[in-house]
Amino acid sequence: MQSPQTAEAMLKIAADAAVSKGGEDLVALNVSEPLPLVDIFLIVTGNSERNVAAIADEIEDKLLEAGHKRVRREGRAEARWVLLDFGDLVVHVFHGEERVYYGLERLWKDCPVVPFELSDTAERV
Repeated sequence: MQSPQTAEAMLKIAADAAVSKGGEDLVALNVSEPLPLVDIFLIVTGNSERNVAAIADEIEDKLLEAGHKRVRREGRAEARWVLLDFGDLVVHVFHGEERVYYGLERLWKDCPVVPFELSDTAERV
C-alpha cells in the first residue's frame, strides 16, 4: 500500500481530469477503515454514456502519465458505471441515473469525506 499522501496526490490528478471533461458532483470518501487495501473512493457523475467514457478515459490517461499503475478497469464498454482501480484510489464514474440507483455515498455514509481542491489550471469544457 502506498502512503495516504500518494492517494491524495492521485485524487487531485483524477479530480482535475474529471472536471476537465465535464465531470460533476465530485465526492471523495476515505474508505481506508473498512477497506484496508483502498484509501479513497472518488465518485464522479457524467451526463451521458459518451461523457462518462470521456471522463474515465481522461482520468486513466492522466494517472498513467503520472506513473500510477492501473490495477483494473470495468464498465468501459457500457459507460454507465466505469470503475478505475489504481490501488489506493478507486474511481467510480457514473451516469447520473446509476449514481442515484447504486447510492455509494449512502452505502459508505460512515466514511469521512476527503476534502480536495481543484487546480487553478484545470481546464474545463
